[in-house]
Formats: sequence, C-alpha cells, structure tokens
Amino acid sequence: MTAVEKETKNQMDEQKLAMKVSSVSIAVNLLLSAFKLLAGLIAHSGAMISDGIHSASDVLSTFIVIIGVRISNRNSDTDHQYGHERMECVASIVLAVILALTGLGIGREGIINIMDRNYESLVVPGLFALVMAVISIVVKEWMFWYTRSAARKINSGALMADAWHHRSDALSSIGAFAGILGARMGYPILDSVASLVICGFIIKAAYEIFQDAIDKMVDKSCDDETIEKMKKTIASIPGVDHIDLIRTRLFGSRIYTDIEITCDGCMPLAEAHNIAECVHQSIEKEFPLVKHCMVHVNPSSEKCHNI
Repeated sequence: MTAVEKETKNQMDEQKLAMKVSSVSIAVNLLLSAFKLLAGLIAHSGAMISDGIHSASDVLSTFIVIIGVRISNRNSDTDHQYGHERMECVASIVLAVILALTGLGIGREGIINIMDRNYESLVVPGLFALVMAVISIVVKEWMFWYTRSAARKINSGALMADAWHHRSDALSSIGAFAGILGARMGYPILDSVASLVICGFIIKAAYEIFQDAIDKMVDKSCDDETIEKMKKTIASIPGVDHIDLIRTRLFGSRIYTDIEITCDGCMPLAEAHNIAECVHQSIEKEFPLVKHCMVHVNPSSEKCHNI
C-alpha cells in the first residue's frame, strides 16, 4: 500500500468514526430536547424549557462538526496541495463561539434573576422536571465521554469541541436540577447561583477549544515530549551522526516535520539517501499523526573516515 493509499484509508476510517459519533449525537439530542421541552411544559419549569432549547442547539453544532470533518478529510488538490485539515479548526472555532454564547446566555439569565429578587412570582416546578434533569445529566455525561474518546482516537478538534458541548449541556442540566430542587425546597435563588457557576465552566471550555484551534492554524510546534521522542527515533537509526535541526508544526489534526541530520561526508549519495529515507519512514511509522516528514542530509565537516 502506497503512502497516498494509506493516508486515504486512514482519512476514510476517521470520517466513518466521526460520522457514526455525530449520528448518535444528533439522535440523542433530538430525543432529549423533545422530552426536556415536554417535561418543562408539563411540570411548569422554565429552567427545563431553557435546558431543552440548549439541547436542541447541540444538533446545530453537530452538523457543523460533520461539515468540518468532511471538508478536512478531502484529498489534496491543485489548489490545496497540503490538504484541507485546517477546515476542521474553523469548525472548532465556530463551535467555541457557540459554546461561549451559550455560557454567556446562561450567566445573563442568572444575573437578571438575582438582581430582580422577585422570587415570590416563581412557579414551583413539578417532580417530572426534576426526574428529567437527572436523566439529562446521565445521558449528556455519557455522550461527553463517548464523543471525547472518538475525538482522541482520530485527533479531531471539532469532535472534541462537540464533546465539550455535551459536557456544557450536562452542566446546564445540573443547574436546572439544582434550581428545580431549590425551588421545590423554597430556595429559588439556587437556580440563578448555579447558572453563574455553570457559565464559568462553559466559558473556560470554550476558551480552551478556541485556543487549541488557533494553535493548529498558526503552525504551533508539537509539545516537547513528542519532539524528544522524535529525536530518540532519529538517533537510533544507523548512519545518523548528529541531529542538526528538527522543526514541527501543527496543521489541523496533522503534523509536518522538517529534519536536518549529519552523515559521513564521504559516503555515496545513494547510501546517504537511504539513511534519509529510513529517517523519513521511521518518523511517519512511529508517529501516525505526522502527515509528511522532510529530511535533509548535511555532510560531516570532518575528514572522510577512509582517508
């Protein structure tokens, strides 16, 4: 199997997994939002109705993930010779903005309710809304772990952003649960306090997703641990006298690497080429996220060993 065929197969496998997770996410969110809205209307719970609308908004974010993953997995073409991986970063940024706006909306409502102080006018929610909040917490937390696992497997920033969207929904449901329980116990202020706490968690998650996407769009280098592992892999190859330079850059969910090594200056060109090719193949084999490794050979400045 050629390198191009291998890359195409990996992209197809990643896209299948992303589509599977996204399909499950859409189905779960549609069912959950419908039941939340029903529970909110029957049990007279404004918090549960808002939570239902939040779950419905997750469907939009999942469609953004699907579009981002599909575009990013397109093969290279004449206009995009390095591929389309950065389009997934764009999807992550869009999701981060949606997540931040969701958090700000929750926080705004909490502040308004606290400043209003008109708690006597609030209707005490029914038990159905409380039960639905618990179900929502369990389901959305499971969706978070399920989606995050897939995102880590294929190193998908957009899918990871969607996972955190599920977590934000779980936090929102916790706030709804606390508010409904507090209202039933005679402390409606708990709903608003919980909203502000949840807002903080969601804004933090949105910032981390946004920062990760930006790093992948501005050619940030890999972490030090990965670079050190690459150096050990290169140094273990016979014929490599010294590692002169190693540069890495994140390109969407992939890594590009530029390496300069020193070899015996008097060895035949074909032998030096074979060493460079060995470095190239070893890096791409040991580090699956490396899309391409460029190797340059510098001749040793010392005298030839056979003189």
